[in-house]
Amino acid sequence: MSVEQVTQAEQAIGPISLIAPLEAPAPAPTPDRVWELPGGTAWVYYGEGHQNLVNPVILADGFNMGPSDLDESWHYLERQAYPLIGELRGRGHDVVLLGFAERSASILDNAQAAIAAITQTITERHGNTPLTVGGFSMGGLVTRYALAKMEHEGLDHQTALYVSYDSPHRGAWIPISLQAFAHFIRKGNPTFSRQINSPAARQLLCSHISEVTGDARQDALRDDFLARLSEVGSWPMIPKKIGVANGAGNGTGNGVSAGVEALKCTGLLFNGTVLYTQSTGDEQQVAVLKSILGAKNVQTNGLAELDGAPGGTLESFGILADALNKHGQAEVYYRSVCFVPAVSAVAIRDLGQDDVYADISSLPASASELDEFLCASQNEGHTLITEELCTWILGRLPKPASS
Repeated sequence: MSVEQVTQAEQAIGPISLIAPLEAPAPAPTPDRVWELPGGTAWVYYGEGHQNLVNPVILADGFNMGPSDLDESWHYLERQAYPLIGELRGRGHDVVLLGFAERSASILDNAQAAIAAITQTITERHGNTPLTVGGFSMGGLVTRYALAKMEHEGLDHQTALYVSYDSPHRGAWIPISLQAFAHFIRKGNPTFSRQINSPAARQLLCSHISEVTGDARQDALRDDFLARLSEVGSWPMIPKKIGVANGAGNGTGNGVSAGVEALKCTGLLFNGTVLYTQSTGDEQQVAVLKSILGAKNVQTNGLAELDGAPGGTLESFGILADALNKHGQAEVYYRSVCFVPAVSAVAIRDLGQDDVYADISSLPASASELDEFLCASQNEGHTLITEELCTWILGRLPKPASS
């Protein structure tokens, strides 16, 4: 095959994403209000019996490529394991779903949409019930920064409760082997590499490479984001801060072994390509990348065994295998790996050499930067909306005022 033929074959695989696309979700109900904001959109649903905003709860979308989609957001929050939007509205809360014009844009930029949503909510609210503000995954970081920035600048956000749902406060993890493969196929299939190299991904990931054989380290954009967060106090100080993790809090991993094959390609295009799970130590081989145009070996140094850590999971290897199997052949041995370790979601430990398998339940409450938190009973999908986590959050919302 020529270079052109290989490029065409890679294109035929179709776009690859870290997050599995939701195909044609059922339409969401028509919002009561729609706010077009700088860098985003807010969809407002009044609580049962309300004719206006009385008890606002602002929930921000998480990371992906492209603009937020209302139908997708409604599906994930209402039509999966637990009807969170319905429960909120049924209990007298008004729901403001905050979406972004580009979910992979800088967290700092998307925080401007969050500030605009908070300001608009205060403007349209009837009465003086304090706000609840938070988000899912990256949305929790966007709103964390937005609230802290407002306090730093002397702006009254009138928020009593901040909520994060499996947000990577101390960083997120995508296997370096997957990042390397994304860049390996970039010429013919650039979507995956663009996602890995997007501003938000570089700010979220604890370890990042921008090229196939780059040195895995914390990206300069993450350094800058953490510095900017520190400049505004790191956290909002006025509201109570709570968070939940989709990872287990007892230190039990998800069963993914370290340093073993996660995915192997046997089709013509990438025959002999093997992606491995992460192991600790120096000169650890994490990928053997092969095509008829050449081969690359990828090694890492000093990274923690994060694939099997307790935490919210993504089907990172599974999504790639499914895409490859449309036009080739791939064997996947571990579909899901850890994406947001529990110690990150509850703001306890960094993801470098710290113990990511810590028994959080044995640690003092003061170990967390959150005022209160809950870990799931078992490791489950990242931002999975469950009754266990949602009822805990619902019990901590400000008491609704009458309309």
